[in-house]
Amino acid sequence: MTMGAKMEYLNSIFLRYKKATRKQKSAILDEFCANCGYHRKHAIRAIRTFKRFSKPTPKKRGKPSKYNKPALIKPLKRIWLAAHLPCSKNLKAVLPLWLPFYRNEFEPLDQSILGVVQNPMSRTNFAVSVRGGKKSKKLH
Repeated sequence: MTMGAKMEYLNSIFLRYKKATRKQKSAILDEFCANCGYHRKHAIRAIRTFKRFSKPTPKKRGKPSKYNKPALIKPLKRIWLAAHLPCSKNLKAVLPLWLPFYRNEFEPLDQSILGVVQNPMSRTNFAVSVRGGKKSKKLH
């Protein structure tokens, strides 16, 4: 039985199972396990967590983040890599020294980068993959 066929079968059983008495549920589970080849506990969990009409995921609420913008992240990432990956506390101290050299490269660069406080900077995900030999790893 294919996965799609199992989901259709689960959809057809779902309402019948929800309305059934305890003895009827046992019979429905036996039937479901025999047809789909599931263990009994897995079948119970599949029926219990089945969502008949799934709702679309809602948008993220609240105001948009002012730190996760490409105009801010790109120069920060370049300075962070050039300064040999300092922690957010040290990066905040290094930024005023490095910014004059990056003003020519990044036009919209202004004092907003200096306004980034330490905690939001540590929450900003740089996640850069660095190649080292055969394996690559992600750095934060």
